Amino acid sequence: MDNSGKEAEAMALLAEAERKVKNSQSFFSGLFGGSSKIEEACEIYARAANMFKMAKNWSAAGSAFCQAAQLHLQLQSKHDAATCFVDAGNAFKKADPQEAINCLMRAIEIYTDMGRFTIAAKHHISIAEIYETELVDIEKAIAHYEQSADYYKGEESNSSANKCLLKVAGYAAQLEQYPKAIDIYEQVGTNAMDSPLLKYSAKDYFFKAALCHFCIDMLNAKLAVQKYEELFPAFSDSRECKLMKKLLEAHEEQNVDSYTEAVKEYDSISRLDQWLTTMLLRIKKTIQGDEEDLR
Repeated sequence: MDNSGKEAEAMALLAEAERKVKNSQSFFSGLFGGSSKIEEACEIYARAANMFKMAKNWSAAGSAFCQAAQLHLQLQSKHDAATCFVDAGNAFKKADPQEAINCLMRAIEIYTDMGRFTIAAKHHISIAEIYETELVDIEKAIAHYEQSADYYKGEESNSSANKCLLKVAGYAAQLEQYPKAIDIYEQVGTNAMDSPLLKYSAKDYFFKAALCHFCIDMLNAKLAVQKYEELFPAFSDSRECKLMKKLLEAHEEQNVDSYTEAVKEYDSISRLDQWLTTMLLRIKKTIQGDEEDLR
């Protein structure tokens, strides 16, 4: 069946659902089971929404799911209402990111009211991702990742909380909110250090914290590296720690070439990602800046 056929079918279902809602409001329906008509209307709206999805009319699908959600609320079926708001949000993601966020927020309100914080946290991540990729509002993405981490922590889901916090730290550093990023990297690094499974990743978090220190001030970075070595002796033997020491030395000597060489050598074994590249370039510019001042 072609898309226009699906859409026509969906429109017919919408009209049928609206009739059911109207009939449920009549005097006799009020006496004889108006709520069952509303339940039927909920199902029909959901069917219409799925037809619209098949026709790839995402906005209409989102709206139909919203209608179903509102009726579920009328019937005090909170869980079903939240599910429909999430379905609406997922449909709107493809057409209207802001409306998708509004629907997911409605679902989150219901889930938190029911004490379902883990599900609420998951949907805060979905909202953060829309802000990251569609609306490119990093401050708002950070806020939703932080809220998600809070809910996960409250439910003792620490590894999920840490994933969200690491997102916050990465963005905070990009926005030059270095103290915030340092706090998170140190906290997650210290937790990882005590876990046999996560121990290996601790060095990466301490390395990132040290780079954030370096972006503020070289002396800060030097002291931080010493602190991390004492805290986590395995950090001393890591390639990350050796790189930090070479970079600090190059910075002290104001030697851009040896700085670049150290980064190249590291990159030849462990590829630099976008975040590390950004941070290392920021630090490199402070050397060049100082060099120009010295001339």
